[in-house]
Parts: sequence; structure tokens; C-alpha cells
Amino acid sequence: MTVHVSGGFNVDIYVDVNGQWASGDRASQIMWELSHQHLGNGKALKTWKIRRETEQLLSEWRDQAEWGTLHFSAPSDVRHESGTSGLLRPRFARTGTLQNAIDDEYRGIMDEEPVFAFAKSFSLNASSSSSAPSSDSVMFTIAHIQDPVVQYASARGLTFMRPLWTSWFSSVESLLEFHYLDYHNAFKLAANYSTQLAKDAYKSGSEDYVDIVALSARQAMGATSFAGTPDNPILFLKEISSNGNFQTIDVIFPAFPFFLYTNPRWLAYLLEPLIEHMLSGQYPNKYAMHDLGYHFPNATGHADGRDEYMPVEECGNILIMGLAIVNSLTYDTDTAAGSVWSSMGSQSFDANPETSAFSLNNLEKRDGVFGLDDSWGGSTKGVKQARKWVERSYKLWRQWTGYLVEFSLEPEHQLSTDDFAGPLRLQTNLGLKGIIGIKAMEGISKAADNMEDVKYFKNISETYVSKWETFGISRDGTHAKLAYDWYGSWTTLYNLFADSLLCFHLEGTPLESTPKNPSVSEHDQQPLEPSHGSNKTGFVPHHIYKKQSDWYHIVRQRYGLPLDSRHLYTKTDWEFFAAAVTSKTVRSEILQSVAKWVNETSTDRPLTDLHDTEGNGGFPGVTFMARPVVGGHFAFLTLEKACGGKAMEGLAFLEQGEKLKGPDPRDQVVLTLGGGEL
Repeated sequence: MTVHVSGGFNVDIYVDVNGQWASGDRASQIMWELSHQHLGNGKALKTWKIRRETEQLLSEWRDQAEWGTLHFSAPSDVRHESGTSGLLRPRFARTGTLQNAIDDEYRGIMDEEPVFAFAKSFSLNASSSSSAPSSDSVMFTIAHIQDPVVQYASARGLTFMRPLWTSWFSSVESLLEFHYLDYHNAFKLAANYSTQLAKDAYKSGSEDYVDIVALSARQAMGATSFAGTPDNPILFLKEISSNGNFQTIDVIFPAFPFFLYTNPRWLAYLLEPLIEHMLSGQYPNKYAMHDLGYHFPNATGHADGRDEYMPVEECGNILIMGLAIVNSLTYDTDTAAGSVWSSMGSQSFDANPETSAFSLNNLEKRDGVFGLDDSWGGSTKGVKQARKWVERSYKLWRQWTGYLVEFSLEPEHQLSTDDFAGPLRLQTNLGLKGIIGIKAMEGISKAADNMEDVKYFKNISETYVSKWETFGISRDGTHAKLAYDWYGSWTTLYNLFADSLLCFHLEGTPLESTPKNPSVSEHDQQPLEPSHGSNKTGFVPHHIYKKQSDWYHIVRQRYGLPLDSRHLYTKTDWEFFAAAVTSKTVRSEILQSVAKWVNETSTDRPLTDLHDTEGNGGFPGVTFMARPVVGGHFAFLTLEKACGGKAMEGLAFLEQGEKLKGPDPRDQVVLTLGGGEL
């Protein structure tokens, strides 16, 4: 946090933190100290360190960690003081200074509330020789440091996982020094990201969309924690507010557009602990697990196999994300990369079989900044990385697909990711996810050069999707039903997004391109591809997209697109998934409804992903907030860059014969979120 001052008069600034940073339980006893640290070149830091008197390792209170130490740092020339908030703050307001004193009576967080303050006096009118205003600044940093960050049932057993930074810094003090002195580099990188994000979001949506994704990016990233080593980096994720599950696959899935757009390697790091755990044999079921543990930060697994029962959901999710990672690695030109930043850095490939396909052993210095990733895939490196990653766990990918072959076409009574809506048999949207998962295995098999599996899973998926259309589309042919046997129902078919993201919608069109088989040279005979057996375009026929796009226009409400015909609530992540594969007009309508909800409603907590689309737009009896699933709001951005930049061009058929309509009463109010950063 940097405070900038400018003017022709003196000013005093004050900032403090209290013990609520160290514990969510206001009755907790806390302790504190002030440390001093030299940085070199005549610079030094002073740091308040605050923690629970008795830390509760790897436990939480109301979603807040009960272990770890807060470090609140400032340059050594500021004044400091700790004491009772009701005394310290009014005295500063009167005097403009602190006494460089430390209250040494440890106590509870709200027992004569202890606060830990810094103050800085700026003399801006010291020179009378110039009428120009003076300026100055002071920077503070805040770091909550935990070691370990989680416990995890890894292949070697239950392990206390240390934070990733310990691989490069030998002590907390060296980390704090780097953190403080690296501000300008961090600011430059963050500004580059924010500028690119705003540019892409405006092009893809509107000024409102710029603000929505700026907020969503922070919330998605805030749910993660880096661990592991440079050889095998890991990114852990918490399902915040809903139930605290650890590394939930169907929470990673709605968030994954953010990771694909920002840095696809982070998506691979999110899947890594799940793959390692299941590959080690600690999970007994044949389908993909729901999560790594009932509550973060304890990834103790489910050795009894009794995790939340979403077998088709999780198998489909992880296969779709798996192929998305493979596809993000295979591009020939910088402009064809799925992320703007993917192509930056060297093309060196870590062939060591003992390390991750995406190790951090080749960090680089670029533009004066050290510690940057090497390139993500591209050219022959991407083909090698994809193969190394897939082959290590190929038996799992095939096992999960085998489950979908048996159970996805007609899903049994079970939950989907929208578990708050309850279980249901023969879910149309769930069946589509499973079938697209089978189709994804075709691409994963190709990356592993298993051409027999390519042919096998291609034929099955094409047979299934034809039957799915017969089962899932309403009798009048206007929309998808919620369930095959629920006549008169409808659903938001948000899993259609995966069909386009993975480029299946380009099949049978002039835009279709077949990825090169990495083990076959251009002069060798290429394997034969199974025939579609028809002249249809797209894996999921294009007319399904048209039906759903037109239907969303009809059923959209004031504050958005309801999830399905059972309720008037919506899930914003799925709204953006669904809207990404509609016509430009319908996409704009849905985005406008979301912006209207943000502007008009009184939900003032961290961004929710579940709210009513009518009434006051509030929580529908379930209060979700601060969840990483809002990474799904990046669906527009991710699709813009998918398929070498051809994904959106492949949806141009949605604009053909568009007959929508005159002014809509739902859009009478013209709103804007403003151009500022949230």
C-alpha cells in the first residue's frame, strides 16, 4: 500500500491493523512484536509481527486461518506505536504523531482492542522559494505468512506442504526484503496485466465487462496458495464460503477460464495434486474424486471413497480441463497462443522424467525483472510438454473416460455441480458434459500418440452426441430440457461452452485444423481419421447453439439468465459460459443484465455467483460469496483466444438469420459500472 501526497502544506498520515488479521475468533489471545531489518544502501524496515498466542495449526474459524503470522512493514523513518485503539487513534488525530512505544500487555483481539500503527509526517511547505506543490510518498506492505500452508495426502503419504517461496528464500526476513524492494517490478507486471485485461475485455464485451473481470480476477486468485518445489510446483485452492472443500474439481472447472487466459500453467498446477493423489491409489473409485478433503487446509483425501457423489460431473470436468491444457500448449505463432503471456521466454524443455512437465527450473530475467516463467508450450516444446504431462497419468485419463462411456449418456440419479438444486436423473446438461469429456479424450489420446484410442473415443462420442440430441431437446425443437424425461422444462446449457473452447465446433467447417501427430513425420503415412458419416458441422450440431441462443433471449429476467426452469436464481459463472456461445445480441443482453444487477442491488458482500434474477436480486436462501468460481466470468476472453484465435469466427453462424427484436422492457435503464478499477 503506497500513500502519495502532493500539495503546499504539511500532512500527517496514520495507518494501523488489528488482531483480526491473525484470527477469525475475536476472543483469541494474540501476541506481537516489532522487529527491525536492514536492507542495504542505507535503507531499513520496521515490521509489526502479530499472531495468535496459541496457534491452531491447519485449522480455520469462519473461513479464516488460525495459524500464521501477519507482517506489517514500513520504512524505518516512520513512527510506530501499539496500544488500545480507542486511545491511540484519537491521540494521533490531536497530535499528528506516534510515540515509538510498544504496548507489552498481550490480550484478546477485542480486549481493549490492541492496534499496531505507523505514522508518517510529510513537510510539503518546507521551501518558500518555489510555489510549485511538493510531493512525496510512503509504502507499507502486508504479508500473512504460513509454514506449512496445508497438509496433503501426496504419493509419499500425508505431508505438511511448505510454501513455494521457501525454495528461493532461506528465511522470512529475506522474503520480506525481496517483497518490499520488488514493488516497482511487481507494479510494472501487474499494470501490464491490468492494461491488457482491460483492452481485451472492452473488445470482448463492454466497459461494464472490464470492471466485472477486474474484480473477478482478484477473487479467483485470492482462493489459491502456491506450494511444492521448482521441480513439482502445486497450486492449492479453497472452496470459500459454500463448504470449504479442498481442491474441488467442480470449483476449479468454473474458474478455469481465468487461469487459461492469465497463465495456463497455473491450471496444470491446480490439477496436479488431484492427479498425484489418485495416481497413487489412495482413492478407491473408478471415477474422478470430488475434492481432496472435506475442509481446507486439510487435503487428507477420501480413502473410503465417500466424497460428494458427482461422478459424471467430475470426470467430464477434469477431461475437458485436461484437453484445454494440451491445446493451450500447441500453437505455432505468438498470436495463436491462448494467453498473451504464454509465448514469452525461452523454448527450453525440461526432459527430466522426475520433474513436472511444467517445472520452474528455468526462471528468467526479462526487461530487468528476474524470476519470470519461461514460455508455456509453443512449437515443438509444446508438443513435448503435452506428451510428457499426459503420458505420466494416461491410465487415469483413460479410466475416467471409461466411466463416462458407461454412465454419461443416460446419467443416473446424482448431483451435478449445482448441488444446491439437488440430485436429478437424466440431466441433459450433465449428459452433454460427459459426452464432451469422452470427445476430449480423443484429443488427449492424440497427444499421447495412442491412435487406437483416438479412433475408439471419437466413434463413441459421435454416436453418443447424436443420441443425446434425441433425448435432450424439447418436442417442439426450441430448447434443451432440464432432464430427458421432464417435458415442459428447460435448462441453461452452459456445458456447450466446452464444445467451442476445445474447438469441436469447427469440425466439418473450413476453419477446422488437425493438430500434428508429434511422433509422425510429415513424410510418413498419417493415420486415417474416422468419418463423421454425415455432412453435419460441429461435434454438437450448430443448430443446437442457435436454439439455445434464441431461448435465452426469451427466458432472460431483469437481473440475468436463470439457471433452469425450477427457480429464478442464476449462477453468474454459468451465465458467462452460456452467453459466450450465443449471438452477439443475446450475449450483450445477458451482460447488460449482470451489470444491472451489480449496479442496482444491495448485495454488498464480496462478489457472489448465486443470486435471484428478479425481486431485489438478493441471495436465494443460500449465501455464496468470495468464491473463486467467478473466474468463469473470463469465458468471453478465453474463447476469443481459443483455437488459434478462430473460435469466435467459428460461431459466426449464430449471426445468420438473427431476427431479434425491438426494444426490450428489461433494458430500459441505461447503466454503467464506470471505467475505474474496482
